[in-house]
Amino acid sequence: MAYKAGEIPPVEYAVIGGSSTFSLRFPEDVPFPGELVVLATGLTFPTPYGESPPFKLFTFNGKKVLTVKMHGWRRGVPRGKASQQLFWVLREAGVKKIISEGGVGAINHLLKPRDVLIASDYLDFSMRKDVGLEGDYLLAMRQAVCPVIRGALYEAAQKHAPGRVFDRGIYAVTDGRHFESPAEIAMLARLGADMVGQSMCPEVYLAREIGACYARVDIVTNYAEGVISDWSHEELADIFYHEAQRMAMIILEALDRLDASQDCGCPGLRYHTLLKEDNREQQ
Repeated sequence: MAYKAGEIPPVEYAVIGGSSTFSLRFPEDVPFPGELVVLATGLTFPTPYGESPPFKLFTFNGKKVLTVKMHGWRRGVPRGKASQQLFWVLREAGVKKIISEGGVGAINHLLKPRDVLIASDYLDFSMRKDVGLEGDYLLAMRQAVCPVIRGALYEAAQKHAPGRVFDRGIYAVTDGRHFESPAEIAMLARLGADMVGQSMCPEVYLAREIGACYARVDIVTNYAEGVISDWSHEELADIFYHEAQRMAMIILEALDRLDASQDCGCPGLRYHTLLKEDNREQQ
């Protein structure tokens, strides 16, 4: 199955890499049984928002997949702009199922480092809320995360996770790149957040905008500020380097369990906006 240089390949699956797999080559370094072939690396494409981040194209047990490292973030490119570039490419490729991943801080006092969570909802405290593509849709977020992908990730995590696995949790999104203050974490806890990270938004909005199903898997890398005990840089590094393969196994296992159907209803939760001149003219 060849790749034609310069063209965005038609692909139904995408993996948005984050901090939990950053320390390895995904998917080449993952000893998951099955047929895996890397077709191309370093693929970039022009988009209306600037040059895209570099993608890797691979096939896995008959599924063609695009993947990108660290959410497409890179030096010199604002994170919101990087997300627009990334999702514009995924839309043009025809992606239907997206798995994202990362590392999070534990806000819920019952969590501890190396626990794995499958987020079920979010609280958005980022300042990247206006990041979209053409703005042609009104997005309903009542089912923010695809239940089918969530289920596949949960089953996969039960086999490969380094710690306990939770099939739900509220992900609070902040901008970073600094960690939050103890007062901010206390506020997020009162609002019901279980974990804190920086990447679920705007990804969850952009996935809905392009009509793709989205879910993510996250590993707890530290206690958030003011929770249980001060976080340790040594423990962060240990999880970063030594649990990446397990997290990557979860992703490939989940991919293996999925098909491209979208009976979950996620694509039906976007509606054509009424705020367009041509809509008024039709009244």
